[in-house]
Amino acid sequence: MNYDFFAYLNRMKYIKRWALMRSKFDENVMEHTAHVSVIAHALAEIKNLYFNGNVDILKVILYSQYHETSEVITGDLPTPIKYFNKEINHAYKDIEKGACHKLLNTLPEDLRAVYSNYVLPDEKSEEYIIMKCADKISAYIKCEEELKSGNSEYVKAKDAIYKDISAIERDEVKYFMKHVAPRYLCSLDELE
Repeated sequence: MNYDFFAYLNRMKYIKRWALMRSKFDENVMEHTAHVSVIAHALAEIKNLYFNGNVDILKVILYSQYHETSEVITGDLPTPIKYFNKEINHAYKDIEKGACHKLLNTLPEDLRAVYSNYVLPDEKSEEYIIMKCADKISAYIKCEEELKSGNSEYVKAKDAIYKDISAIERDEVKYFMKHVAPRYLCSLDELE
């Protein structure tokens, strides 16, 4: 018996993000996933260390690692389409869940039981919420990097995402946006 789950995930590197936008720097789903995992880990550690959190760090990282799993089947649906209206959004969420189940079914039953915890996470959990915040911050940083390189295509996206992040009432997000996010725009010389 062959198990294709991991081979499918390896194809994340072929899925381009921001398909409707002209980008100076292409970003694929695998790169995005790594970026979200790093940010989510930081948010969870910040929450636990500075704001009396009790976040399961491993769960945050694994939720982040598998948060785009469905896209190896669905592709990356652009945000304006995904959120055009409630009906489309609900239908797309169903398609994503179906894709996740299809992928999980490529694993042996015992591994499927383990991986389903992360591919189909508890969306009400603290760990999931932190991962979603990291996903939003990653998109914001992408916009800032494009703008810094002179690509004004990302002005409206950056403003909309920043507005969303500013509305998040979470101490770890505010801390990250104040102390960490601005440093992403520094040159190597400025970081040294």
